[in-house]
Order: sequence, then C-alpha cells, then structure tokens
Amino acid sequence: MSFFFNQKNADTTKVIFETIMNDLPKVWDAKEAILFMKNNGSRNWKQMEWQGWYFEFMCETILRKNSFFEIPGKKYGNVSFDGFNEINYDFKAHSEFKGSTPKVPTNGYLEVEQAIADYGKVCFIVACGSVEFDDDEQTFKKWHDNLKGKKSKYVLAGEKSGRRSRRRKTKFNLNKIIFLYVDKSTLPFVGSFQKGMINSDGTPRNSKVMIDLEDTRFEKYAYEV
Repeated sequence: MSFFFNQKNADTTKVIFETIMNDLPKVWDAKEAILFMKNNGSRNWKQMEWQGWYFEFMCETILRKNSFFEIPGKKYGNVSFDGFNEINYDFKAHSEFKGSTPKVPTNGYLEVEQAIADYGKVCFIVACGSVEFDDDEQTFKKWHDNLKGKKSKYVLAGEKSGRRSRRRKTKFNLNKIIFLYVDKSTLPFVGSFQKGMINSDGTPRNSKVMIDLEDTRFEKYAYEV
C-alpha cells in the first residue's frame, strides 16, 4: 500500500522547503555550526549529535520570520513540538553512512498521538545527508570538549566506568529534505524507540515514535538540494 497524494500538502511542503533553503547552508561544518549556535543563543551547542540540533535551530530561526511558523509548536505535557502551522512539525537530521539505517527516532508516542487527535496529522521534516567523522586522534572531540569547559556528570561517570566514546561527526553534507506525515491511519505503522527502557531515576521512559524514511505507506515528499 502506498500513500494517497495530497496536493495541499505537496504545495505546503514545497513552500516550506524553499523557505528553509533560502538561508540553510548545504554543507555543515561541525565547528562552524557549533559556534553559530553558541553565539546566537542556542542552548544545545554542547550536544554531541550537533547536526540535529543545528538543523532544528536553523529551521526555528528561519521559519519564525514573518510569523510563518509558530515557534515552538503546541505543547503536550512537558514536551513541545518544534513548530506549528495548521499542524505540528518537528525538525530532525538523519546521518547517512555505511551501516546506517533509514529509521529516525522522533517524539514521544503519546505526544504524537494527541497532536494527531487535535490537528489531524503531524509532519516530520528530516534533513538527510552524508557525514564525515573525526580522526583517530579525536581532534574535533578535544576541541569541542575544550569549548564546553567543565565536564558534565554524565561525562565524568563515563570516564570512571570506562564507557567507550562514540566517534564524533565533523561534517554534514545535506543532500535532501524529506517531509513525512503521520496521521491516525498510519500511526499503527510507526516503530518504537525506548520502549521498556528506564530513566536514571528508575521511572519508565516514554516510548518514542520511530519513522522509516523508506516505508511507502507514509505520505512523504522528498526534495533534493
């Protein structure tokens, strides 16, 4: 089963895509992106997976202009969607490399379910691109750690336990942006992430929606850059 084409959604996604690309670089250098976030008020410049936070920050900055989008979107419990324009939107980045999958973890299942009940559907705007990784000496990681300054409790605990640090991404080469809609009829097709997992304080984690960018059952529009 493939999705039914919706002209309104196709037109809307094209306008959003063109608006984003008017100001979004096609190549994201890690150091430049992190410094841009740090110097322009983002709270997430310290995050290891910087590319997702950079795309989110850029989309919020671009789409709030002229009140095109309501930023952030509607709030459910303690969680807000990234943006709102008739429906709720969320902004994600998906790294493509050898061994990667087309699956992208998104928002909490309960929040997505409620947003669909309120507005009919939600849309995930996903920036897809190839990535380059840090060198064997972890030059970029050392630079980022030095910029962050004091080590977090999480980092200190990891060092104490001998937890292996993942290799950092140093560049993101944007190749396309995908708009994937989920509504009541397609919500049963999403996967789950964090289901059955426990927080550090012992409380159960809210299961998150996992979307598959190659699943043809979802209404989806892809634009190459």
